[in-house]
Amino acid sequence: MDDLLKTLRISSSGMKAQGTRLRVISENIANASSLPKGPGELPYRRKIVTFRNQLDRATGIDTVRVDRVTRDRSDFGRRYDPSHPAADANGYVLTPNVNSLIEMMDMREAQRSYEANLNVLKTSKGMLQETIGLLR
Repeated sequence: MDDLLKTLRISSSGMKAQGTRLRVISENIANASSLPKGPGELPYRRKIVTFRNQLDRATGIDTVRVDRVTRDRSDFGRRYDPSHPAADANGYVLTPNVNSLIEMMDMREAQRSYEANLNVLKTSKGMLQETIGLLR
């Protein structure tokens, strides 16, 4: 019974971490077209979530946590739009370094990991309910 409870804790930490990842991906997608307001300003910079393993010494289980949310240091894109207020002397505007295809792939991966953790949670819950049913 104790192992099933530990399983619930591990799965919930995975779901929480993937939920944070999904939130950051949604920020990236929402700001994929956010341009700077004026010349010399920078557009939205993509965010990246990194995870880390955390050992709970009291229970002896390894859980996952969000380590940090960092900014992607890759180069910004450029778009020719001389009429935009943020255009440089050559008519180019810096665009966010967000690639919608990469964000969609990351989103699918986060979704699959979340669903896998959710299925572990459902299975553990079912096993616990069956055990309690046998003890009645």
